[in-house]
Amino acid sequence: MSVSRQLPSLEAEEIVRLAAEVAREELAPRAAGAEEDGVFPRDVFRMLGELGFLSIPYPEEFGGAGQPYEVYLQVLEELAGAWASVAVGVSVHVMSCSALATYGEESQRQAWLADLLGGDLLGGYCLSEASAGSDPAAMRTRARRAEDGHYLATGSKAWVTHGGEADFYTLFARTSEDRSRGISCFLVPADTPGLTAQAPERKMGLTGSTTATIDFDDVAVDAGRLIGAEGEGLSIALRALDSGRLGIAAVAVGLAQSSLDHAVAYAGERETFGKPIIEHQGLGFLLADMAAAVESARAVTLAAARLRDQDLPFSRQASIAKLVATDAAMKVTTDAVQVLGGFGYTKDFPVERQMREAKVMQIFEGTNQIQRLVIARHLQRGS
Repeated sequence: MSVSRQLPSLEAEEIVRLAAEVAREELAPRAAGAEEDGVFPRDVFRMLGELGFLSIPYPEEFGGAGQPYEVYLQVLEELAGAWASVAVGVSVHVMSCSALATYGEESQRQAWLADLLGGDLLGGYCLSEASAGSDPAAMRTRARRAEDGHYLATGSKAWVTHGGEADFYTLFARTSEDRSRGISCFLVPADTPGLTAQAPERKMGLTGSTTATIDFDDVAVDAGRLIGAEGEGLSIALRALDSGRLGIAAVAVGLAQSSLDHAVAYAGERETFGKPIIEHQGLGFLLADMAAAVESARAVTLAAARLRDQDLPFSRQASIAKLVATDAAMKVTTDAVQVLGGFGYTKDFPVERQMREAKVMQIFEGTNQIQRLVIARHLQRGS
């Protein structure tokens, strides 16, 4: 992508440069066909795991790269510009590992984290339910203690990215009636008896990314797979969502940047009235506004990431980044279709697909209406 980056180290520059190369040579040639056919690219995630892209922000002692979050987000940008489904999948996988990495006991991290980060095991995040999406405290999925010490999980989780394809799920389930302190977090292998996936959702975009409801029918979960303390699950989930929102913001920025690049290239080649259309003021101003939206979204996303890297509060800034970046992606991709005219409305150019993919960015990881609510509450508290 045509981006000027300021990275914190030579190692970070090499990582982002490699991501751009992989995006250009491995992802971009496959994206349109896989999205057209709705094929889940499991082999791509194994490749990205082998290259270290699934573990960038995690500690080296567990097989991670130990890089700042701002570096990881710029890798996501590069991947998203080539294939948004894959970039979303990387973001979800990284978020699915965060509960274990942040709240797991040392013995749990030693036992499982390296395998989760290596790429052979792909993660899913089971938080939302059909009647508890924007309000996770209203969840009904339960995990009750059995006489043998196991937990028995029962319920359904909706909108699970990698649903039916993942090797493990980070599950949030109710263990008591307390609304906010009655939810716990578990790490559940996908092959556990009683855990099944419904048919994948038929979606407008991101068709190369499987989304499905996961059913739990008295799924026996070993007590040793409880992550954090019982009742701590909601705070674990919300902390992970703050970081996940930055991931989606970065994906949105990469998607918007790619659409802008396609629009600029087309406007430089297409001629009307004897000159390239980019030289016509009306279109040139439209492209300028698109560039301003992309740059602004990138700046606010990286600013929030740098707060996170310094262990400073960043929840409000994460919501702002998610709101600004995904709204920008929707506008920029729509305008890119307009720049290409009739060609933009065909599947011969990526901008048609990118406009459809941008829409869901405003919905998942908390709708942009919820982001506004979160931001307003922070302002009310003065935080």
